[in-house]
Amino acid sequence: MDQNEPKQLAIVSGKGGTGKTTIAAAFASLAKNKVMVDCDVDAADLHLLLQPKIVTQDKYFGGRSPHVDLDLCTQCGLCTKVCRFNAIDNGVVDPVSCEGCGFCFHICPESAITMEEAFSGDWYISDTSYGPFIHARLGIGEENSGKLVTVVRKKAVEIAKEKNLGLILIDGPPGIGCPVTASLTGVNLILAVTEPTLSGIHDLERILKLTEHFKIPSMVCINKFDINLENSQQIISYCDKNGSKLVGRIPYEPKVVEALVNRKTVMDHPCNEVQGIVQKMWEEVESVLRQKA
Repeated sequence: MDQNEPKQLAIVSGKGGTGKTTIAAAFASLAKNKVMVDCDVDAADLHLLLQPKIVTQDKYFGGRSPHVDLDLCTQCGLCTKVCRFNAIDNGVVDPVSCEGCGFCFHICPESAITMEEAFSGDWYISDTSYGPFIHARLGIGEENSGKLVTVVRKKAVEIAKEKNLGLILIDGPPGIGCPVTASLTGVNLILAVTEPTLSGIHDLERILKLTEHFKIPSMVCINKFDINLENSQQIISYCDKNGSKLVGRIPYEPKVVEALVNRKTVMDHPCNEVQGIVQKMWEEVESVLRQKA
């Protein structure tokens, strides 16, 4: 890898609600010389803590939808017959049911159907007190979020190079699907945030298997580790066995919730014990990133 390329850290979780965005926002307040990216475009919420001021806004066209020229349509019913989603009835398209597969376009004997780009959401370049921030909002019920993730990540790389910023801090989406894959491709290090619940353990194992597949080094943080010490020990044992370094154990702390309610990061609100743990986590993560060639 080019030494001048910005390092990329992705903070991910196998499931939602583990505290991933809380950690990402805390790192945003600690890291220097960086650009932040919220890749959870389906349910973006990092902006709630970073309180950005939008500089530019662009529309995102991520899919295609059929448009019927009713002057050419003979209402032969062929499109209705072949559509497995029941999304078109004699030339009248139901946009909610349509999956944009294009079968009707290919089958129409009168060439009355064209596939047009569909507006899927917006993406933004913003300023925050922590640095530049790239984020997006996918439209309700829209798909192709993996493509939108790629768009915001590319823009983050452009801005990092333009402003000579050394780090891209990515708040990734939960799960292991297409948006997650788009968030992880090409990153230098992954921090997986989990919680000591059965679902948390199961989904941590899934996300770590995904990082292993892509050969990306991973670290793990257990959030609210003290709500179930037995499950926390199971996570620790799994990390030891599979070579993922445990970088932090954060206790349950009501003041963290207070910080979020007040739209502040845990580093900007009185959460002394948690602040010290997160500070040490960031120092260790930063040290590993510096070693990446």
